[in-house]
Amino acid sequence: MKLDNRKNTVEEPKANYKKAEEDLLRKALSSSYTERFHAMTRLMKLNMVLKSAKIVHKK
Repeated sequence: MKLDNRKNTVEEPKANYKKAEEDLLRKALSSSYTERFHAMTRLMKLNMVLKSAKIVHKK
């Protein structure tokens, strides 16, 4: 992060999001149907757990 005193704005560092997105897409496309099924069932189980979760705040 760099502060530009002339404009008084903050410039965030440039990240290569497009390459990261393409890499994730290639990895997902190369996985088998069984791997996709297992990933989906893990997400469904996690969703069920989080739905029934009760959040308690203690001081």
